Amino acid sequence: MSVTIIVGSQWGDEGKGKIVDILSEKFDIVVRYQGGANAGHTVRAGESQFILHLVPSGILRKSVICVIGNGVVVDPEALLNEIKQLENLGISVKGRLLISQNAHLIMPYHKILDSINESGASKIGTTGRGIGPCYIDKYDRRGIRFADLLDKNILAEKIRFNVQEKNNLLEKLYNRAGLDVEKIIKEYSAFIEDLGRYITDTPLFLSEAISNGKSILLEGAQGALLDVDHGTYPYVTSSSPTSGGAVTGSGIPPTKISSVIGVVKAYTTRVGLGPFPTELLDEDGEKLRTIGAEFGATTGRPRRCGWYDAFLVSYSSMINGIDSAAVTKLDVLSHFDEIKVCVGYELSGKRLKSYPTSVNLMSEVKPVYETLKGWKRELSTITSYDQLPAEAKDYLEFIAKQSGFKIRMIGVGADRNQIIEL
Repeated sequence: MSVTIIVGSQWGDEGKGKIVDILSEKFDIVVRYQGGANAGHTVRAGESQFILHLVPSGILRKSVICVIGNGVVVDPEALLNEIKQLENLGISVKGRLLISQNAHLIMPYHKILDSINESGASKIGTTGRGIGPCYIDKYDRRGIRFADLLDKNILAEKIRFNVQEKNNLLEKLYNRAGLDVEKIIKEYSAFIEDLGRYITDTPLFLSEAISNGKSILLEGAQGALLDVDHGTYPYVTSSSPTSGGAVTGSGIPPTKISSVIGVVKAYTTRVGLGPFPTELLDEDGEKLRTIGAEFGATTGRPRRCGWYDAFLVSYSSMINGIDSAAVTKLDVLSHFDEIKVCVGYELSGKRLKSYPTSVNLMSEVKPVYETLKGWKRELSTITSYDQLPAEAKDYLEFIAKQSGFKIRMIGVGADRNQIIEL
């Protein structure tokens, strides 16, 4: 029995989908533990490309059971579309997908409120998929869960209560048209026909799987620096992508966790607003974006790009308990004569000893860089660590030491086969 957590160690988009896809071949169960359709995991296999938003990346392995945990907020229409797309591509989910009865449903009013919030002066750059407002209702104890789909009377009662409140908000505060409650009740009552077969007590399923010696991989969305508690607040997501979030979002107790694997990109990217000390607003930043195809899998937005921030990742390693790491997109750096790595921050001329999560301080810090020699050699056909150029090995050893982890995997291309395992 082993239970392994995969976490994004930066601001998301580190390539977790590919790593989960590769590792899931060795696991029986893959669990998505938080987030919603605001995340996109891209996996390339030969000529095919799969972009998954809600279904765990392990679904591409036919022997793997996939679980959407209680910590996930689910847009049922988006989930059904994703299932349909997978089936059309020859990936069957029948008997292989389970949804926690405690996972919360994203409702139409969540998307509208998200859109309104993002149109104002206090926007933070969300995807507008209703994730934040859904989590607000969850913690305000008025959310609607998959378990509610099983009883049409309870479902209708909860929808009426919520829509009445949201209509008051839309009409009186935002001067918007109210929602048709009966239409929403009809729409959501129908989801049980297609999704009812997947709903179950997933903590019990996972507990029994552990008792039976099954191996489990826990897959997060976004990255640790977008964690609502430990990230660059308020420019964060509405859930906990950290290893702690994996425990609460799946129902697996912390005593059963075997290891935590961090996924880090060989440089740094960020989508949306918020501080980014190593961001490059010059031709090097554009070069990283173009060569690395740095555009969001969910929204298509261009990602902000910068040099690798080891000070950030060392903080992430600490709060997640990362014991090994997968470094992705090393091949993108093959096009640079020199490569910089941030090893610390300075504020008012003084070197900081700890990572500042205050957004005001983060916006004022200056990165302290070490410069390493580039290798200027294509890596996409390399299959072993020994074949890597000496400069690439130096780079990997340097960021591992500065970040506080051991490297177990290295990505040298987009395809699932372009990976070096140590």
